[in-house]
Amino acid sequence: MKKLAIIDNSLWPEVYNPVEHWTAYLDLPYRAFRAVEGYLPDLDDGYTHLIVTGSEASIVNVEPWVMAEADLVQEAVERDLVVLGSCYGHQLVALALAGPRSVRRAARPEIGWIEVEILRSDPLLGPARRLHVFSSHYDEVYNLDESRFEILAASQHCPVQAFRLKGKKVWGLQAHPEIDPVSATKLLRGMLDRGFSGTDLINQALDAAPCDDLWIETISRNFLSL
Repeated sequence: MKKLAIIDNSLWPEVYNPVEHWTAYLDLPYRAFRAVEGYLPDLDDGYTHLIVTGSEASIVNVEPWVMAEADLVQEAVERDLVVLGSCYGHQLVALALAGPRSVRRAARPEIGWIEVEILRSDPLLGPARRLHVFSSHYDEVYNLDESRFEILAASQHCPVQAFRLKGKKVWGLQAHPEIDPVSATKLLRGMLDRGFSGTDLINQALDAAPCDDLWIETISRNFLSL
């Protein structure tokens, strides 16, 4: 029986609630764990799938709770769980598997509705194509060893929009396909209220018409089948 653990990395769930976003699309028994409060799943409890969510935190300013989570991600990979890291989780999976030289501050944040190119067909991401999806990140993954990792997607300002650990069912995904236009607006306004940098980019995203190609439908369907 498939069983999902969600590591919730959000700092302000009243603004950004990744568990709610993901479980709206995943019909699978699950438990959620607030990593920032020190709670992580026990992998002896029969979990088959793991989602590592986004966060308002920065991966380049590593808090104590982050390294405990990175150790758990390494264990999940060793146990052959299906692992998906989303946004901050994408960066944390890279940090866990490739070390601190694999993450950095992005030269330009990606905030709002962006175009992503899937470079090749993939069991999780679906066929190669271009699509639109919501994004909100200030950090990024880079410098991956391509003998170990396959780069699966890119965008104008982010060359590693998605990767897979070769030989494993382990993915990182920078964008937020699970965030719909209503949730995106709530998140962007919360970012303004809390004084996030890139005010101009946040306001531009709020003023722009949403452009969502519902990539989440492909990802969630494929994730459940793995």
